[in-house]
Amino acid sequence: MKTIIYMVRHGESPYNEGNKRTRGLTPKGKVDIKKVTRLLIEEGIDMVISSPYRRAILSVEGLAEHLKLDIQIFEDLKERHFASYMMDNSELMSGIRESFNDPDYTLPGGESNAECQNRAISVLNPILQEHRGQKIAIGTHGLVMTLMMNHFDPVFGLDFLNLLTKPDIYKMQFEGLELEEVTRMWKP
Repeated sequence: MKTIIYMVRHGESPYNEGNKRTRGLTPKGKVDIKKVTRLLIEEGIDMVISSPYRRAILSVEGLAEHLKLDIQIFEDLKERHFASYMMDNSELMSGIRESFNDPDYTLPGGESNAECQNRAISVLNPILQEHRGQKIAIGTHGLVMTLMMNHFDPVFGLDFLNLLTKPDIYKMQFEGLELEEVTRMWKP
């Protein structure tokens, strides 16, 4: 019995609006998410879940409304916490690169790739077991999505993360807890 997970990376989000938890979508992000909704409406999705971050919720909200489904929010699907202080983009990118070289690497006050992956998988594995044979859309973030996919296949690493777009959609087919096939559905 095949279970299908649709990883829906959130649309473009303004970095100068709110905080990491409350940021919404840019006008382009909103337009792109309407396309995401149209792409997924006919997939026969049974369940919609999301990270608690607003940009991820907004990225699956139209789909859930159209399908008359509630969005189930899981705190442990939030994006990786990088550090306890604000950093510039070059330090962030350097930290992310180092995290893929050493999954236990962390900046002060932050979490490692291994910790982020473990908390996200602690949500995904029970969903795969309890909802076998169903189709589930997940509103997510680039790094946490990559780490969840990497748990099942190491090909999903830093190079994969660097190729992701906002938004993006990957369809993952499982048999039990075994990943059988991955297809990119979003065409930027």
